[in-house]
Amino acid sequence: MYPKAYIEYLVHFHSDRDYFECHEILEEHWKQDGRNKGWLVLIQMAVAFYHYRRGNTSGALRLIRRARALLDEAQEMIRRLGLDDEALARLLDETAGRITRGEPYESVELPIRDRSLYEQCQAACARRQLVWGQASDLANLDLVDKHRRRDRSDVIAAREQKKRAKAEGVGFPPPPPPA
Repeated sequence: MYPKAYIEYLVHFHSDRDYFECHEILEEHWKQDGRNKGWLVLIQMAVAFYHYRRGNTSGALRLIRRARALLDEAQEMIRRLGLDDEALARLLDETAGRITRGEPYESVELPIRDRSLYEQCQAACARRQLVWGQASDLANLDLVDKHRRRDRSDVIAAREQKKRAKAEGVGFPPPPPPA
């Protein structure tokens, strides 16, 4: 049985190509699951493809290379996640080459080797009326520039509250008495 967050990640990665959402979903799971490197490989891949699609090739290349280096350490977990680790390594290497050569972004499919995982993802897509393997809609700015266009008022408010609390000394231990 695969974690629900992982299925959600794969559905977004392969259907609506919402790489930002892939990152959000799996980052939360990664934190709850002991920060295993296999999850980090997938998170970094999603962020790399997000940057690549937006034209941030230096950020994309940096993250693809990080994911590739981590993959060597996380091969066993990647296999347990139903992926072909060797094919994934080739995909990352090929993507790094495409970025280096200045080739444009293209949607890719992760090498799923577990038929039941593939079927679970297909069923999840069907329930949502999504199309597995659909190419990314490059004209959809809500998708392509999601990090800029999303409502972050709750995050900003939390940061401001933390700043005020720090300035007022709330929640912090008092300073030690002078010696």
